[in-house]
Amino acid sequence: MPLFGRSDGDLVKDLPPVRRMIPYLMRSRTGAVVFHDTVYEIGRARAWVEAFNAARPERPKATLFHLLIWAAARALHARPGLNRFVSGSRVYQRREVSISFAAKRGFSDDEPIVTRKHGFAEGVSFADTVERLTSGVRDVRAGKQDRADKEMKLALILPGFLLSLAVRLLIWLDHVNLLPVSMIRPDPMFASLFLANLGSVGLDRVSHHLYDYGNVSLFGAMGTSGPRVVVGEDEQPAVRDTVEIRWSFDERINDGFYCAASLGLVKEVFEDPERILGDPAAVTPS
Repeated sequence: MPLFGRSDGDLVKDLPPVRRMIPYLMRSRTGAVVFHDTVYEIGRARAWVEAFNAARPERPKATLFHLLIWAAARALHARPGLNRFVSGSRVYQRREVSISFAAKRGFSDDEPIVTRKHGFAEGVSFADTVERLTSGVRDVRAGKQDRADKEMKLALILPGFLLSLAVRLLIWLDHVNLLPVSMIRPDPMFASLFLANLGSVGLDRVSHHLYDYGNVSLFGAMGTSGPRVVVGEDEQPAVRDTVEIRWSFDERINDGFYCAASLGLVKEVFEDPERILGDPAAVTPS
């Protein structure tokens, strides 16, 4: 048993012996990563999002990436075994669903990439999700800095050897569950999931690594959309508009079967949002 509890999670005490041992055998997140490539058909999703936007011409425009984030948050609530992390070689159940994502301040090569983190309450509406995410990206493009940005800028004032020592201290404090909640809560590296819309900058077929700092156990990279040959409803080859999403998963938190089944819920919602969300013209903020 750890000496101290965590602010962001509760120790999972009922793991089978084999799963309790795995974090001691695979010490790092990168050493335990499993890659899972998926292809989503986007025909119905794109039509639904377009109808949603047409019904709300005065509101921020939804995108397929917004739909992916909402679907992922819903799946994390429905499948809490995916919303776990490893710290100090122990598995914890995260207390909230939070998703981080990256956005460029502009589309030139020298514009920086900024990360943002959002919490998602169970049952949050798609309309509310679009409003919050759009506001966050707008702040990024306007150059507004959040607390994590300011702390990083201050840390980079330190000489290299002191910065290295400071980072090691933070990692050790996290390892023994003494990292303050004031540092964990705003940090995008402490989240249920990190998503990147790489297709927005023309990148495709990218499998992203996990980070050893923080406790993000799942990363999703969304590529470019385009026609692909898939198996149709009649089990014959068919050309469909699709997007590839490549997942990276820390298998220490749960087995691959559970992860694949959980990500299958994301695909179900994304490919046919009307089945879950209903008529796009009737979707309103919660």
